[in-house]
Amino acid sequence: MARAKKEAALTPEERLQAALVPDWERPYKLPENWCWTTVGTICDGFQYGYTEKATFEKIGPHFIRITDIGDGIINDSGAPYCKIDSDSFIKYKINKDDILIARMGSVGENGLATHNIDGVFASYLIRIVPRSNAKYVCNFLQTNLYWGQISEKAQGTTRLNVNANVLKNLIIPLAPLAEQQRIVDRIESLFAKLNEAKEKAQAVLDSFETRKAAILHKAFTGELTAKWREERGVGMESWEKRRINELARPRAGYAFDSKEFSNTGYQVVRMGNLYGETLDLFRKPVFISEDDVDDSILNRALIKDGDILITLTGTKYKRDYGYAVCVSSPNKLLVNQRILCLTPFACVERNYLLYYLKSNLFRDVFFSCETGGVNQGNVSSKFVENIEIPIPTFDEQLEITTVLDRTLAHEQQAKEAAEAVLDQIDLMKKSILARAFRGELGTNDPSEESAVELLKRTIL
Repeated sequence: MARAKKEAALTPEERLQAALVPDWERPYKLPENWCWTTVGTICDGFQYGYTEKATFEKIGPHFIRITDIGDGIINDSGAPYCKIDSDSFIKYKINKDDILIARMGSVGENGLATHNIDGVFASYLIRIVPRSNAKYVCNFLQTNLYWGQISEKAQGTTRLNVNANVLKNLIIPLAPLAEQQRIVDRIESLFAKLNEAKEKAQAVLDSFETRKAAILHKAFTGELTAKWREERGVGMESWEKRRINELARPRAGYAFDSKEFSNTGYQVVRMGNLYGETLDLFRKPVFISEDDVDDSILNRALIKDGDILITLTGTKYKRDYGYAVCVSSPNKLLVNQRILCLTPFACVERNYLLYYLKSNLFRDVFFSCETGGVNQGNVSSKFVENIEIPIPTFDEQLEITTVLDRTLAHEQQAKEAAEAVLDQIDLMKKSILARAFRGELGTNDPSEESAVELLKRTIL
């Protein structure tokens, strides 16, 4: 109340000066008919979300949560329904052009204009009612200028913690009203073209694993080298089934005592160092002193050049383990428990075995024997050792690995190119937004009424 009286006591000129950002606080120069102001000046209704305990039922308004917002849209298809009284519904209802901001967490990196969603919203969201062009304000909420201020002013103990006061005091470049709409239109036009390219790149990325699985399937069912065999008068009868322990020496990892881990010595390769067909020795490395390693441990756990490691434990039903990795030029590495180490024999081409272990033909059999509790899944090393795999002649093994090396390298290049396109699109969007709020999109008309006049009508 005291603050309202204080503001009411200001003259119109004083209120305008209070709404304008001082020269020394302006990040950069704007076009002459723009001005710097604060988000709180051009927006009101900074309302925290519904905080009373909600009763979720199959009827009632949607209850929008932090996880339902992202990438500039609201995904309310999975939002629960909420039993709420009529007064609260009127108070918390999301209206057209309202902007929602997540108050905390990495999910809160999006502000967005809504479109007549019949719902209330959760306690960790803030609803903003803009007095200016809603999409203009919403686009500002995606800029580096906005996030730079948020990162500086909304620090929590472990993550960003946004509140209404932080939002109100953020500075924003204000363009004339007609220019705001032109900026919105230009951003939407440019983003539409970028999004089209993004969809194509994302499709390449999303289909990578499918294409890879199909290629591996053709390789190990004989289709990939059918012509090769025909040219040499060789049939599929040359293929045979062999157990893994007939093709490689299996060694189950050693159960090292974590109390004996040190900072030097032999590095112990643990489950956390193996994920997604990648060996990461820099991820929480642990070592065991050479004094604690005898010949029996070395015979069982020492990793040799060309050894293949397979993880045997992960999350049940999620197939997030069973990954195979070949180790090249290891330097004093020991394999820990729940990792199977395979040393290929001379009868099998190493990369042929490795590729097969990466195929769904192997992984489907691998997970068919998954055991464990609710969360943890396990596959026994003995089961893996006895899995049968198709083995052609050694010459055909070499041909298959040669073709796979070439084909999968091409697929990997396509994947990396798609990832580079996606990264470039994100950078281009940030660049467009930065230029938009500097008045550099070529849409500004200097003869139009100054944004200061718009600001006067907003606050007076």
